[in-house]
Amino acid sequence: MKGTLYLIPTVLAEATAAQVLPAQVAARVADLSCFLVENARTARRFIKSVAPQQVIEDLSITVIDKDSTEAEINAALKPVVGGQDAGVISEAGCPGVADPGAEVARRAHQLGITVVPLVGPSSLLLALMASGMNGQSFAFHGYLPIERAQRAGALKNLEKLALTQHQTQLFIETPYRNMQLLEDLLAHLQPSTRLCIAANLTAPDEFVRTDTVAGWKGKIPQLHKQPAVFLIGR
Repeated sequence: MKGTLYLIPTVLAEATAAQVLPAQVAARVADLSCFLVENARTARRFIKSVAPQQVIEDLSITVIDKDSTEAEINAALKPVVGGQDAGVISEAGCPGVADPGAEVARRAHQLGITVVPLVGPSSLLLALMASGMNGQSFAFHGYLPIERAQRAGALKNLEKLALTQHQTQLFIETPYRNMQLLEDLLAHLQPSTRLCIAANLTAPDEFVRTDTVAGWKGKIPQLHKQPAVFLIGR
């Protein structure tokens, strides 16, 4: 019989595991000895924080990130095909959502491996929940173009979708470029378009606010190097 692949959520903010993760997650981490992870360092730290009884040196920890090939994914899943259970751990939040863990889950299904998602925090869903925007129809676009002229065009296209289809548009940015993105949002979106900024979700300094673009002007928070989700809607 094949093993089971568990998708294990991690914390979004340091020292919040007790508040945001159910006991099932820690129990599963404690039971497993094979992990496929996006980042080995953060995965080891997370494992030790929720299952301190684990001996890290005794674990099989294989890095599967955005650059991993199908051959590497196949090799990482070989123990599961052989009957061993394994866990997938993202760098933050839920594996498979805006995360290379999706490729692991895709291949697992093709190999006939049972895939089990565990409950935990997703910055995208938390931001959508708190935004007050349409939660019936929404789309996540990942990172927008870095070049500012292209980004301006992308923002206008997303705004058109949000306003004409009443579909909430979600996207993120590399934290050190947050302030440049905010400048472009205020410069290129219509004054009446609603913008939500959700930063440091689940942390003590969590910030979530929705206002019109006009209402945001002069009230921009300092988001440099802070993880944030941006949403636009009507």
